[in-house]
Amino acid sequence: MLDWVLLFLQIMLINIVLSGDNAVVIALASKNLPLHQRKQAIWWGAFGAIGLRLVLTVVAVYLLSVPYIQAAGSLLLLWIAVKLLADDDSHANVKQASSLGKAIWTIIVADLVMSLDNVLAIAAKAQGNITVIILGIGLSVPIIIWGSTLVMNLLHKFPILVYAGAGILGYTAGEMFVSDEKMQNYVLHHNVTAHWSIPVVTTIFVIIAGFFWKKSLTAGKAA
Repeated sequence: MLDWVLLFLQIMLINIVLSGDNAVVIALASKNLPLHQRKQAIWWGAFGAIGLRLVLTVVAVYLLSVPYIQAAGSLLLLWIAVKLLADDDSHANVKQASSLGKAIWTIIVADLVMSLDNVLAIAAKAQGNITVIILGIGLSVPIIIWGSTLVMNLLHKFPILVYAGAGILGYTAGEMFVSDEKMQNYVLHHNVTAHWSIPVVTTIFVIIAGFFWKKSLTAGKAA
């Protein structure tokens, strides 16, 4: 039961940390609408976005069982984790919609395009547990949508949340790599030590690489 709760909390954190720009999208897309239409746009846009994200994540769970896909996905996830730390101050450029229908469409499409990293990360972390996926996405997306300002402020006020999320992604990338059957047979040769050491190494790598990349970008802007 404790393992299940920890997995659920990790998925929630991953989804919230990776969805910072999604919150900006929702706020911008509905900004020019009247108050009553703004609420409708958020509601229906959220409903469509959650549905699409759930479907994509479930599909990703089954795709990750294909040989070599997990290994390739682990490298992609490693990149996503490092990039998360490097540009977590970035903001999405989204046009403000002029009608309810356009706002709903903007929210759904933007969320779909921007959620590919979430889908991969959650599918990898859940390891086939569809119940945890549904609960994790179903509960975290409304938090992001209706508390978008709060989420953004929390991520800026407590950068440790971003580092924690990136660390979880780094560890998950390592787990994905060692879980790939082909990697076990031909690269790791079922080395027991590699099963815990590689995820630890990828976690450390993400935090260090992301930290220094972020520093270099900040220094470049200052110059």
